[in-house]
Amino acid sequence: MANFYLKYAVWKEGKYYISQCLNVDVSSFGKTQKEALKNLEEALELYFEDIKTPKVTKIMKVQIISGSLKHV
Repeated sequence: MANFYLKYAVWKEGKYYISQCLNVDVSSFGKTQKEALKNLEEALELYFEDIKTPKVTKIMKVQIISGSLKHV
């Protein structure tokens, strides 16, 4: 059994909270932030259960940068 130190992002979208792991491509949601994180942890357990050698991207520092995009 391996220990992974993962970083999560959580934000509110409509009436739900979205939780996303920044190290692997796994996300979930819930009605509360706590529920979204709990659901993400369950999704991550299932994700790692099926992979013998998971590729985990190491995230050192995260910056939130705002930008704009004009869509034609």
